[in-house]
Amino acid sequence: MVIIRSLAVASRRARAGIGAGVAVGGGWLGPRVVPWAGRRSVRCVGCLVAAGWAAAFPLVSTIGNQRLWGLFAAPAYLLAALAVVTLPRRAGGHVAAAVTLLGAVLLPLGVLAARGLAQSEVIVVQRSAHLLVRTGSPYLPHPVLVTDFNPYLPAMALFGLPRELLGSDTVVAAILGDPRIWFALTFLGCLAVSWRLLSPAQGRSPLLPLGMLTGSPLIALMLAVGGVDLPLIGVCCLAVALAARDRTVGAGLLLALAGTLKWTGWPVLPVAAVLLWRRYGRRSARQTVAIAVLVGCAVILPVLLTGAHDFLEQVVRFPLGLTAVRTPAGSPLPGKVLADLGPLGHLASIALLALGGAAVGVRLLLRPPAWAVAAADLLAVGLTVAFLLAPAGRFGYFALPVVLAGWPRLAAGRWPGRQGGVRPQAVRPAPSEGVGAAR
Repeated sequence: MVIIRSLAVASRRARAGIGAGVAVGGGWLGPRVVPWAGRRSVRCVGCLVAAGWAAAFPLVSTIGNQRLWGLFAAPAYLLAALAVVTLPRRAGGHVAAAVTLLGAVLLPLGVLAARGLAQSEVIVVQRSAHLLVRTGSPYLPHPVLVTDFNPYLPAMALFGLPRELLGSDTVVAAILGDPRIWFALTFLGCLAVSWRLLSPAQGRSPLLPLGMLTGSPLIALMLAVGGVDLPLIGVCCLAVALAARDRTVGAGLLLALAGTLKWTGWPVLPVAAVLLWRRYGRRSARQTVAIAVLVGCAVILPVLLTGAHDFLEQVVRFPLGLTAVRTPAGSPLPGKVLADLGPLGHLASIALLALGGAAVGVRLLLRPPAWAVAAADLLAVGLTVAFLLAPAGRFGYFALPVVLAGWPRLAAGRWPGRQGGVRPQAVRPAPSEGVGAAR
């Protein structure tokens, strides 16, 4: 009977996508999870490519913060490549992750924060917190300059409150009050918790993969100089993980937070709701949606009702390129190129954006995701389409879909081409497994 019960539990775990993982090479980024990641040559080439990319910033960038980051990061990536080549694979991976975290993240972030240097979005977040405390609204009335506009939703001002409370009179206060510190902590905390929720083995530590991701150029540059998108990335990953575990209250609150940070957080709601409906039924989906909508409206509506003009001008019209002052988000993506052709091109860009969103929505309904990785993949595709077709955007925005497509898959221990990966069915796991835990 014990054997039969064990086989039944293993079968349910397989259907629910909760398989067993295998640690390889001193971490969970080994060849059984990512087939090519355990190769020393691949890791070395990756570090060298990162070093070359970082070294380009002091040479070609016109932004002082980015040039300073490149001066710190390029040598760090070279040292990481040296560690990968010369040290045993297990030690080399840990040393490389530590070196990149120190040289590409901590040192440049500390120097920039101590000097009070940051990109404009950090200044906007700090000012929005000041305005929120003084006036009750995070939006500056009658903006004139591009830096006067606040394109973020009200909850983003929370990350500026430490500066408002601590000031900047001392070096310690300047560093601890910097919004980038809290962007990073939110990002790291959410990814660590989502790893625990999605990981099939309790002994798997997220420290090494989290360190490698944070030290990569994709995240390190963003974290050091700006980082305003990092909390949204972490919150989205955690919201999907909570939905996959039927934690309706937690998922609803995280979805509300995502939707009150930036508009790009709202697409997570329908994806998480369909995931809950597919795996756990209508009741779980309704509860999560109700919590997310009610809490989100409670945050946004007071600001909207007391300053509708400023809210719509800065949060809606400005990002869409409909104001006299143009958004600095001007990377040459297809939607931006089309919008620059004139009014008809701008209209076509918005129409294509709507059609792309509708197509992803149809895909969501026709083939609803049954597990966290599938939901994150679909969300990543939808956001990629949105960023490509929007009339204004930046290449840095793609960090969100990249992490969404990679982090849940790494946490779950499943990668394309990995043998033994079984697509889970839409079944409710047994309560004894802890998946349908109390909400």
